[in-house]
Amino acid sequence: MTTVTASRDAAGPASASSVPSRPRGRLDWRLRFAALSLIWGFSFLLIKVGTDGYAPFQVTLGRLVFGTAVLAAAMAVKRERLPRGVRTWGHLAVAAFLLNALPFSLFAYSELTIPSTLAGICNATSPLWGMALSMVALSEDRPTRVRVAGLGIGFIGVLTVLGAWQGFHGLDATGTAMALLASLSYPIGWIYVRRTLAGAGESHLSLTGAQLLLATVQLAVVTPLFTSVPTSFSLVPLLAIVALGALGTGLAVLLQYGLVAEVGPTTAQMVTYFIPVIATAAGVAVLGESLAWSTPVGAVIVLAGAALTQVRRSA
Repeated sequence: MTTVTASRDAAGPASASSVPSRPRGRLDWRLRFAALSLIWGFSFLLIKVGTDGYAPFQVTLGRLVFGTAVLAAAMAVKRERLPRGVRTWGHLAVAAFLLNALPFSLFAYSELTIPSTLAGICNATSPLWGMALSMVALSEDRPTRVRVAGLGIGFIGVLTVLGAWQGFHGLDATGTAMALLASLSYPIGWIYVRRTLAGAGESHLSLTGAQLLLATVQLAVVTPLFTSVPTSFSLVPLLAIVALGALGTGLAVLLQYGLVAEVGPTTAQMVTYFIPVIATAAGVAVLGESLAWSTPVGAVIVLAGAALTQVRRSA
């Protein structure tokens, strides 16, 4: 959801010889997978709560500050250094914008006018956008009939969620468009990183830490231009922002990084299919958001289509 250096690897799952054994004392990967699903699923609720007290750019900046702090601490513990080279930092700046600064801000702005449940479901369209873009941008990623069918099914699910047969009645068009644009930004960023940083010699942790640092700098420049310093600091929204950054960005990246290393990217990225389910449940149970029948039905169709787009041609 936040980065690509550890979350998406087009080469497929790592071989058994390349996946390290689970260190003694570490939680079973299934428990960490469940924790990651919960953390990212609740992130949309935390965004909603954060925007109750602070401007969207302030929510995003706070999220990045606390997320970067967690990554910095992890790098210090592992004695990792930031990457070197102007070219690498230039590519990371673009990745930071496409994978962090832009989508985080768009989701924060979208949740001013749409429910967190809808934002979470829109996030699940990322694999669909990725499939559509890869057909154009990645010549080596040839589509199959199953994957193309998945793309069509997925977008039918999107139309179902939005209630297209009712003329999208009751939905805020601007907020929904922002959430979908945020979801589109992720695969654009993934493709960019795949083309520019796939051969980088630095570790995933080092690249991700630098990426979040650059995204924080970008928001630190933009935020004062569009917002003013809060006259009061609401405690609950502030705690939501701290949790969103420290857990939903920093800890989540570390969990995801460990999962990719242990069970491979194919299994690790399946967390995508649990996020909208948890986001919907959290929005309804905690925030009391309403839920029309078309939302869960459409979400299931979206997830089914997204799953089909990930089916690879057998060797």
